[in-house]
Amino acid sequence: MLLDVLTAFVDELREAGIPVSMVEAIDAADALRFTDIGDRDAFKATLGATLVKNERHYRAFETAFEVYFALDRSGPGDGTGEDAGGEDRPDRGEQRNRGPQGQGSGGGGGGDVDLDALRQALFDAMRDADMAALRDLAGEAVDDLAGIEPGRPVGGTYYLYRTMRQLDVDGLRSRLEASLTEDADGGLDERLGREEAAARIAELRSELEAEIRRRLVADRGREAVAKTLRKPLLEDVDLMHATRTDLVDLEQAIRPLTRKLATRLAQRRKRRRDGRLDFRRTVRRSLASGGVPIDPVFRAPRITRPEIFLLCDVSGSMATFSRFTLQFTYAMNAHFSKLRSFAFIDSLDEVTDYFAVGSDFGEALHRVSTEAKVVHLDGHSDYGRALRQFWEQHGHELTPRSVVIIAGDARGNYRSPHAEVLAGVRRAARGLYWLNPEPRAYWDTGDSVMGRYSVHCDGVFEVRTLRQLEHFIEQVALPVPSVRS
Repeated sequence: MLLDVLTAFVDELREAGIPVSMVEAIDAADALRFTDIGDRDAFKATLGATLVKNERHYRAFETAFEVYFALDRSGPGDGTGEDAGGEDRPDRGEQRNRGPQGQGSGGGGGGDVDLDALRQALFDAMRDADMAALRDLAGEAVDDLAGIEPGRPVGGTYYLYRTMRQLDVDGLRSRLEASLTEDADGGLDERLGREEAAARIAELRSELEAEIRRRLVADRGREAVAKTLRKPLLEDVDLMHATRTDLVDLEQAIRPLTRKLATRLAQRRKRRRDGRLDFRRTVRRSLASGGVPIDPVFRAPRITRPEIFLLCDVSGSMATFSRFTLQFTYAMNAHFSKLRSFAFIDSLDEVTDYFAVGSDFGEALHRVSTEAKVVHLDGHSDYGRALRQFWEQHGHELTPRSVVIIAGDARGNYRSPHAEVLAGVRRAARGLYWLNPEPRAYWDTGDSVMGRYSVHCDGVFEVRTLRQLEHFIEQVALPVPSVRS
């Protein structure tokens, strides 16, 4: 039975995008032989250690784990009167009295509900940190307020919102903060009290989620519930539709990518073959072998770091993507000695100083939107004018060490694209790459002139997700000629 559930669990991880090989699945099953499966924390840690290789995947792992290995405790209304430990569950009337007035039934399945009594009982349990009582009360709240309808294809988030709204969780948090900070004299004690109140409210939410999930699994089955709860992995979140929370998580994930890029470029420089043959030293060394140049001597190559020029479209349609790109620029500053960044809409301005090492990213972003001279006329994207500005003002600064990266959708509002400018950039620089956040199917549709630009680029990449950015980094880290023929 456990092996069947484990196999289904591994399949769900793969469906969620977490790479799990057959060997890793076998390792997980083997590791469980030495794990007390009655210890849920140890059981979860064992599966996590053997099946998850990337920290960014752990959230998806936890979601699937809670579905496939949820605590099978009997909830209110199940008719068992016992929880998972086999102890008798106290009668509802002993925990709180139902009011005949039926305050706010909320459409739940429990009939008339005395919400004031339920809220008070929850407050008492959280104030006293009575987790057992909180778990029981969470089950009652779901039973009375969630209104779960068997067979109805509604996600658990709907039932959670419905329950928490009727419980007035914000009011409970305020009361709890007041109680826990009553004797505080301000400062650290008050802050700790507020944090403790937030932690106990989070525990309530967790218990409500677990109870709702358990009931949905009992009604629909693990596979169906897991599918409704499945969310894209962080690296697969569409940057053009990312939420604020997604952007915060992405910003945390970008730093390791920039370290990876810097490391790969450094390794590539070290692996480069030696410089030109040193004829004079080779002849001298060959005297020891009778004039036969057995051991040629090469001149040490001059190792130089690449100079990166990044041009980023910061127009309204590119707002989310430009934030992501500028965050990438900000993170790269710590690893590259010479990185210059430019922002543009229908005019181009250098913003390198805004993202200097030690600067605050939020402040830098604000400066881009308020100080950078990126609008010339109407504030609509004009790639042709911006590219021409870059070439006229900075083209002479490009060298065979320069790598130029342009980030944008190549939609210039039907204005002249001036694609010939990129031909000059390509001749002068070591590499020219374009990152486009739109799907390839949308390129060259409407006012997009991606095709006109792509013929002059060393590489054109669809970068709508963090995974695609990783792919780009893998590509640019490959050897490229230092001098173009």
